[in-house]
Amino acid sequence: MWGKSYCARTKALHNGRAPRGALLVSPYKTEAPGSLKSSSRDSVKRVPLPSSSRISAKLGVKMHRTTRSPMMQTLVNSGMGIAPFFKVTVFEQEHFQGKCQEFTSECCNIHECGLDIIRSIRVESGAWVGFEHHDFQGQQFILERGEYPHWDAYSGSLSYHVERLMSLRPIYCASHMSSRMMIFERENFMGRSVELCDDYPSLQAMGWSMPEVGSMHVQCGAFVCYQFPGYRGQQYIMECERHSGDYQHWKNWGSHCQTPQIQSIRRIQH
Repeated sequence: MWGKSYCARTKALHNGRAPRGALLVSPYKTEAPGSLKSSSRDSVKRVPLPSSSRISAKLGVKMHRTTRSPMMQTLVNSGMGIAPFFKVTVFEQEHFQGKCQEFTSECCNIHECGLDIIRSIRVESGAWVGFEHHDFQGQQFILERGEYPHWDAYSGSLSYHVERLMSLRPIYCASHMSSRMMIFERENFMGRSVELCDDYPSLQAMGWSMPEVGSMHVQCGAFVCYQFPGYRGQQYIMECERHSGDYQHWKNWGSHCQTPQIQSIRRIQH
Protein backbone atom coordinates (compact mmCIF):
# COMPACT_ATOMS: atom_id res chain seq x y z
CA MET A 1 0.00 0.00 0.00
CA TRP A 2 2.78 2.41 0.95
CA GLY A 3 4.70 1.65 -2.25
CA LYS A 4 1.67 2.29 -4.47
CA SER A 5 0.94 5.58 -2.70
CA TYR A 6 4.56 6.67 -3.03
CA CYS A 7 4.61 5.80 -6.75
CA ALA A 8 1.37 7.68 -7.32
CA ARG A 9 2.74 10.79 -5.64
CA THR A 10 5.99 10.53 -7.58
CA LYS A 11 4.11 10.15 -10.87
CA ALA A 12 1.96 13.20 -10.07
CA LEU A 13 5.07 15.26 -9.41
CA HIS A 14 6.67 14.18 -12.70
CA ASN A 15 3.46 15.16 -14.48
CA GLY A 16 3.77 18.66 -13.02
CA ARG A 17 0.65 18.58 -10.86
CA ALA A 18 0.33 20.83 -7.87
CA PRO A 19 -2.15 20.67 -5.00
CA ARG A 20 -5.36 22.62 -5.55
CA GLY A 21 -5.18 26.09 -4.01
CA ALA A 22 -1.40 26.48 -4.17
CA LEU A 23 0.08 29.79 -5.30
CA LEU A 24 2.24 29.16 -8.37
CA VAL A 25 5.46 31.14 -8.30
CA SER A 26 6.92 29.51 -11.41
CA PRO A 27 6.04 26.59 -13.69
CA TYR A 28 9.02 24.65 -12.41
CA LYS A 29 8.19 24.46 -8.72
CA THR A 30 5.26 24.98 -6.38
CA GLU A 31 6.31 26.67 -3.17
CA ALA A 32 4.72 26.05 0.19
CA PRO A 33 2.82 28.97 1.76
CA GLY A 34 5.18 31.31 3.56
CA SER A 35 8.16 30.48 1.32
CA LEU A 36 7.22 32.17 -1.95
CA LYS A 37 10.11 33.09 -4.20
CA SER A 38 10.35 36.12 -6.44
CA SER A 39 9.74 35.75 -10.16
CA SER A 40 9.69 38.25 -12.99
CA ARG A 41 6.74 38.74 -15.28
CA ASP A 42 8.63 37.39 -18.30
CA SER A 43 10.01 34.33 -16.55
CA VAL A 44 6.67 32.61 -16.04
CA LYS A 45 5.48 30.51 -18.96
CA ARG A 46 1.76 30.57 -19.57
CA VAL A 47 0.06 27.21 -19.56
CA PRO A 48 -3.58 26.18 -19.98
CA LEU A 49 -5.54 25.13 -16.93
CA PRO A 50 -6.51 21.47 -16.44
CA SER A 51 -9.58 20.00 -14.79
CA SER A 52 -10.91 21.68 -11.66
CA SER A 53 -9.30 19.10 -9.40
CA ARG A 54 -5.66 19.71 -10.44
CA ILE A 55 -3.33 22.52 -11.51
CA SER A 56 -1.23 21.64 -14.52
CA ALA A 57 2.37 22.81 -14.74
CA LYS A 58 3.41 21.16 -18.01
CA LEU A 59 5.96 23.20 -19.89
CA GLY A 60 6.23 24.21 -23.53
CA VAL A 61 2.54 24.93 -24.07
CA LYS A 62 1.87 28.37 -25.49
CA MET A 63 -1.25 30.23 -24.39
CA HIS A 64 -3.19 32.47 -26.78
CA ARG A 65 -5.68 35.05 -25.60
CA THR A 66 -8.82 35.30 -27.70
CA THR A 67 -10.84 38.48 -27.63
CA ARG A 68 -14.54 38.71 -28.30
CA SER A 69 -16.29 41.81 -29.51
CA PRO A 70 -18.68 43.18 -26.86
CA MET A 71 -21.36 43.34 -29.52
CA MET A 72 -21.25 39.60 -30.14
CA GLN A 73 -23.77 37.51 -28.23
CA THR A 74 -22.84 33.86 -27.76
CA LEU A 75 -25.81 31.57 -28.19
CA VAL A 76 -26.39 28.26 -26.50
CA ASN A 77 -29.02 25.59 -26.78
CA SER A 78 -31.55 25.51 -23.96
CA GLY A 79 -34.51 23.27 -23.30
CA MET A 80 -36.77 25.86 -24.93
CA GLY A 81 -34.61 26.35 -28.03
CA ILE A 82 -31.94 28.98 -28.77
CA ALA A 83 -31.46 31.65 -26.09
CA PRO A 84 -28.87 34.39 -25.45
CA PHE A 85 -26.04 33.22 -23.24
CA PHE A 86 -26.10 36.49 -21.28
CA LYS A 87 -29.44 37.28 -19.69
CA VAL A 88 -30.41 39.27 -16.60
CA THR A 89 -33.70 40.67 -15.31
CA VAL A 90 -33.63 43.73 -13.06
CA PHE A 91 -36.40 45.13 -10.84
CA GLU A 92 -37.06 48.59 -9.46
CA GLN A 93 -38.02 47.28 -6.01
CA GLU A 94 -36.56 44.73 -3.62
CA HIS A 95 -37.65 41.08 -3.72
CA PHE A 96 -38.32 41.22 -7.47
CA GLN A 97 -41.20 43.66 -7.23
CA GLY A 98 -42.18 46.66 -9.31
CA LYS A 99 -41.27 47.47 -12.89
CA CYS A 100 -38.76 45.12 -14.48
CA GLN A 101 -36.57 44.97 -17.57
CA GLU A 102 -34.63 42.14 -19.24
CA PHE A 103 -31.13 42.68 -20.65
CA THR A 104 -28.90 40.57 -22.88
CA SER A 105 -26.21 43.24 -23.37
CA GLU A 106 -24.80 46.22 -21.52
CA CYS A 107 -26.81 49.17 -20.23
CA CYS A 108 -24.82 52.31 -19.40
CA ASN A 109 -27.79 54.22 -17.97
CA ILE A 110 -30.92 52.50 -16.72
CA HIS A 111 -32.88 55.75 -17.05
CA GLU A 112 -32.44 55.47 -20.80
CA CYS A 113 -33.74 51.89 -20.60
CA GLY A 114 -37.03 52.84 -18.96
CA LEU A 115 -36.19 52.27 -15.28
CA ASP A 116 -35.62 54.66 -12.40
CA ILE A 117 -33.49 52.40 -10.22
CA ILE A 118 -32.36 48.79 -9.73
CA ARG A 119 -32.97 47.26 -6.29
CA SER A 120 -33.16 43.51 -7.04
CA ILE A 121 -31.68 41.30 -9.75
CA ARG A 122 -32.18 37.85 -11.22
CA VAL A 123 -29.24 36.60 -13.32
CA GLU A 124 -30.39 33.78 -15.59
CA SER A 125 -27.16 33.20 -17.52
CA GLY A 126 -23.66 34.57 -17.84
CA ALA A 127 -21.63 36.71 -15.46
CA TRP A 128 -22.34 40.43 -15.07
CA VAL A 129 -20.95 43.40 -13.19
CA GLY A 130 -23.22 46.09 -11.77
CA PHE A 131 -22.16 49.67 -11.02
CA GLU A 132 -23.31 52.22 -8.49
CA HIS A 133 -23.49 55.07 -11.03
CA HIS A 134 -24.19 55.65 -14.72
CA ASP A 135 -21.57 54.88 -17.37
CA PHE A 136 -20.04 52.03 -15.36
CA GLN A 137 -18.73 54.26 -12.56
CA GLY A 138 -18.60 53.90 -8.79
CA GLN A 139 -18.70 50.73 -6.70
CA GLN A 140 -18.54 47.45 -8.63
CA PHE A 141 -20.57 44.34 -7.80
CA ILE A 142 -20.10 40.90 -9.31
CA LEU A 143 -23.40 39.32 -10.42
CA GLU A 144 -23.24 35.59 -11.15
CA ARG A 145 -26.11 33.24 -11.90
CA GLY A 146 -28.70 33.41 -9.13
CA GLU A 147 -31.06 35.78 -7.34
CA TYR A 148 -30.24 39.01 -5.52
CA PRO A 149 -33.41 40.13 -3.69
CA HIS A 150 -31.79 43.17 -2.02
CA TRP A 151 -28.54 45.14 -1.97
CA ASP A 152 -26.65 43.16 0.67
CA ALA A 153 -27.04 39.97 -1.41
CA TYR A 154 -24.45 41.31 -3.87
CA SER A 155 -22.53 43.85 -1.78
CA GLY A 156 -20.00 41.44 -0.22
CA SER A 157 -20.69 42.80 3.29
CA LEU A 158 -19.66 46.25 2.10
CA SER A 159 -19.71 48.81 4.90
CA TYR A 160 -20.41 51.52 2.35
CA HIS A 161 -24.20 51.33 1.91
CA VAL A 162 -25.21 50.97 -1.76
CA GLU A 163 -28.90 50.17 -2.24
CA ARG A 164 -29.11 50.62 -5.98
CA LEU A 165 -27.36 50.00 -9.29
CA MET A 166 -27.49 52.40 -12.23
CA SER A 167 -25.57 50.54 -14.97
CA LEU A 168 -24.45 46.99 -15.76
CA ARG A 169 -22.63 44.97 -18.40
CA PRO A 170 -21.73 41.33 -19.18
CA ILE A 171 -18.28 39.91 -18.45
CA TYR A 172 -17.62 38.23 -21.78
CA CYS A 173 -14.21 36.78 -20.95
CA ALA A 174 -15.23 35.06 -17.69
CA SER A 175 -14.08 31.43 -17.70
CA HIS A 176 -14.00 29.70 -14.33
CA MET A 177 -11.96 26.72 -15.55
CA SER A 178 -9.30 28.73 -17.42
CA SER A 179 -8.56 31.88 -15.45
CA ARG A 180 -4.98 32.88 -14.70
CA MET A 181 -3.40 36.07 -13.40
CA MET A 182 -0.22 37.40 -11.81
CA ILE A 183 -0.09 39.78 -8.86
CA PHE A 184 2.91 42.01 -8.16
CA GLU A 185 4.24 43.54 -4.98
CA ARG A 186 4.67 47.02 -6.45
CA GLU A 187 3.27 49.22 -9.21
CA ASN A 188 4.18 48.73 -12.89
CA PHE A 189 4.68 44.98 -12.44
CA MET A 190 7.69 45.38 -10.17
CA GLY A 191 8.82 43.44 -7.12
CA ARG A 192 7.93 39.94 -6.05
CA SER A 193 5.14 38.24 -8.01
CA VAL A 194 3.06 35.09 -7.90
CA GLU A 195 0.69 33.44 -10.37
CA LEU A 196 -2.90 32.65 -9.38
CA CYS A 197 -5.27 30.18 -11.02
CA ASP A 198 -7.65 29.21 -8.22
CA ASP A 199 -9.83 30.78 -5.50
CA TYR A 200 -8.04 32.32 -2.51
CA PRO A 201 -10.22 33.31 0.49
CA SER A 202 -7.07 34.65 2.19
CA LEU A 203 -3.95 35.60 0.26
CA GLN A 204 -1.97 35.92 3.48
CA ALA A 205 -2.87 32.37 4.52
CA MET A 206 -1.65 31.12 1.14
CA GLY A 207 1.74 32.83 1.39
CA TRP A 208 1.29 36.45 0.26
CA SER A 209 2.90 38.30 3.16
CA MET A 210 1.38 41.76 2.73
CA PRO A 211 -2.22 43.11 2.67
CA GLU A 212 -1.67 45.15 -0.52
CA VAL A 213 -1.16 44.35 -4.20
CA GLY A 214 0.74 46.87 -6.32
CA SER A 215 -0.27 45.76 -9.84
CA MET A 216 -1.87 42.85 -11.68
CA HIS A 217 -1.76 41.16 -15.07
CA VAL A 218 -4.73 38.98 -16.08
CA GLN A 219 -3.48 36.42 -18.58
CA CYS A 220 -6.86 34.82 -19.29
CA GLY A 221 -10.37 34.78 -17.84
CA ALA A 222 -11.62 37.15 -15.15
CA PHE A 223 -11.28 37.53 -11.39
CA VAL A 224 -12.99 39.47 -8.62
CA CYS A 225 -10.67 40.88 -5.97
CA TYR A 226 -11.88 41.81 -2.49
CA GLN A 227 -10.56 44.29 0.02
CA PHE A 228 -10.79 41.89 2.98
CA PRO A 229 -10.36 38.13 3.57
CA GLY A 230 -13.36 35.88 3.04
CA TYR A 231 -14.51 37.72 -0.10
CA ARG A 232 -15.68 40.80 1.81
CA GLY A 233 -15.44 44.52 1.28
CA GLN A 234 -15.01 46.51 -1.91
CA GLN A 235 -14.93 44.50 -5.13
CA TYR A 236 -12.67 45.01 -8.15
CA ILE A 237 -13.38 43.14 -11.39
CA MET A 238 -10.22 42.21 -13.31
CA GLU A 239 -10.63 41.03 -16.93
CA CYS A 240 -8.15 39.93 -19.58
CA GLU A 241 -10.10 41.84 -22.25
CA ARG A 242 -9.88 45.23 -20.52
CA HIS A 243 -6.64 47.23 -20.50
CA SER A 244 -5.20 44.17 -22.32
CA GLY A 245 -5.27 42.51 -18.92
CA ASP A 246 -2.76 45.02 -17.51
CA TYR A 247 -3.56 46.87 -14.29
CA GLN A 248 -0.32 48.78 -13.68
CA HIS A 249 -1.55 50.79 -10.71
CA TRP A 250 -4.26 50.29 -8.12
CA LYS A 251 -5.98 53.42 -9.45
CA ASN A 252 -6.72 51.42 -12.64
CA TRP A 253 -8.95 49.02 -10.69
CA GLY A 254 -11.99 51.30 -10.81
CA SER A 255 -13.22 54.82 -10.19
CA HIS A 256 -14.15 53.84 -6.62
CA CYS A 257 -10.73 52.47 -5.67
CA GLN A 258 -8.97 54.40 -2.88
CA THR A 259 -6.54 51.81 -1.54
CA PRO A 260 -4.33 48.99 -2.91
CA GLN A 261 -5.55 46.65 -0.18
CA ILE A 262 -6.47 43.23 -1.61
CA GLN A 263 -6.78 40.22 0.72
CA SER A 264 -8.90 37.67 -1.17
CA ILE A 265 -9.31 36.80 -4.86
CA ARG A 266 -11.50 34.32 -6.71
CA ARG A 267 -12.33 33.32 -10.28
CA ILE A 268 -15.60 34.57 -11.73
CA GLN A 269 -18.21 31.89 -12.30
CA HIS A 270 -19.62 31.83 -15.83
